[in-house]
Amino acid sequence: MLLLIAGVVLLAMLPWWLDLTVLVALAISVIALTHSAVGYAAWCGRALKWGLPGMLFAVQRALGGDLLAWGAALLGALVGFSVLALLDSLLHRQIEHAPAATPSPEWSELAMAPIGPRARRVELERVSWRDAGHALTDPLGGLVHYEAGAYRFVGGRLIDGVSVRYGFSPAGRWVVASMRDGLGEVLWDRDGDRLHRLRGWQLCGWEGELPWLARGVDGVPVGLWEVLGDGE
Repeated sequence: MLLLIAGVVLLAMLPWWLDLTVLVALAISVIALTHSAVGYAAWCGRALKWGLPGMLFAVQRALGGDLLAWGAALLGALVGFSVLALLDSLLHRQIEHAPAATPSPEWSELAMAPIGPRARRVELERVSWRDAGHALTDPLGGLVHYEAGAYRFVGGRLIDGVSVRYGFSPAGRWVVASMRDGLGEVLWDRDGDRLHRLRGWQLCGWEGELPWLARGVDGVPVGLWEVLGDGE
């Protein structure tokens, strides 16, 4: 408020033509900043409103201070405040149409907000391991033959380099067999007909039809998509 009053006194002491230049610059600033910086436009409008009386006093002082000078000042006041009303209307219309600012969350909300993906509980079904004979029953039908470290399935699929230790997923989609040296597993995805040889991994169990594996006996189980690193 003190700055605005000082500005009015300063404009009243300056020549009227210099005051007019300052007020025209403020009016142009209001129009230019209305769409980009509403806050600065409001400050320019407030300075324009307070500066107009100072310029009118400088006008009547320059005209001699008589009755004609005061009449010219009043006419200038009528024109000036009409322009101010127009600028105020433009500024308020822009403020009403401006999108409301989203309130920032409190620090307590940020502290309690979950970080990362939502956790879920995984329960694994144990692997039902079997020892291969010469002919095995396939849960999807038919027989599986094991000979010389290789399983042969109906349809021609051959899984070689494996031991007699094998198993199926609960619904039979996956076939698992341990490698001969016991240092990894071989998984066959029968739906996609893809074979995965995972050295250094041991099958921990099944989540539905999804295999979960770990590195070593005490390793943390992870889903096959993490083992393969394909994000599936």
